[in-house]
Amino acid sequence: MPGFALVSAGTLVLVVMATLAKYLGARIPAFELLLFRAGAGLLFVLPALRGNFWEPFQTKRFGMHFFRGAAGAAGNLCFFWTLTHMLLADSMALQFSRPLWTIPLALFFLGEWAGLRRGLITIAGFAGIMLYARPFTSGFDANAIVGGFGGFFGALVIIGIKQLSKTESTRVIMFYYAVWNGVFALVPAIFVWVTPLGWEWPLLVLIGFLGIAGQSLVTKGIALGDATALAPLDYSRIVYAAAIGYAVFGEIPGVWSLLGMALVVLTSVYLVLTEKRAAR
Repeated sequence: MPGFALVSAGTLVLVVMATLAKYLGARIPAFELLLFRAGAGLLFVLPALRGNFWEPFQTKRFGMHFFRGAAGAAGNLCFFWTLTHMLLADSMALQFSRPLWTIPLALFFLGEWAGLRRGLITIAGFAGIMLYARPFTSGFDANAIVGGFGGFFGALVIIGIKQLSKTESTRVIMFYYAVWNGVFALVPAIFVWVTPLGWEWPLLVLIGFLGIAGQSLVTKGIALGDATALAPLDYSRIVYAAAIGYAVFGEIPGVWSLLGMALVVLTSVYLVLTEKRAAR
């Protein structure tokens, strides 16, 4: 199957996962949703360790695994929070603010300045997040700030993966990611636990597996094709989310949402494309 088809299928699967999470999130807390997703991820990766179950415990980079797990848990919680407090398309668009954070993070951690043009593009992208929040109007929505921080933690996860991939196998990285997501979600989930109804249990498990499957399809598709051409296709999640949000929840994005979405998506796509070209 060509990369284009894999990325398209993966984006649709991830939107279906987000739709189920939004639906269940009306009753079930975000910590619980994250706990089930982490559990499904762990079940997915354990077969890959067959024959060498001790491999994850032979790592010498527990600290970096902890860092990535903590950032991943925080980012996922922000995403699940916005899913249940904002329009489906809006929460999806804010999730794609990750590239905007790479510029300030590279400057802070590495002392690297990406240049005036990319710096101005990044500022424009953050302006898009502020349009979602509408801070200068009576309709201020702090949930957009939560979504923006979700992108920040997502960028930290990417930094963690880049560091870990130098010495760790993919299965070990995935193992610790699922474990730490589960650990960070477990204690809060106990305090806010809402026992799922009978029909909610299979949907919670399905959310976990759809998240893993969708991300795997997107990653594999980009690896098979031209990353520069296929990476922006991942943003079609926002189109799917808008269509499903309207069909399932009757959601119609307003003017502020559309303006914010345009700025976040266009600036993020620009940064992704220029980064890919620079890496060639």
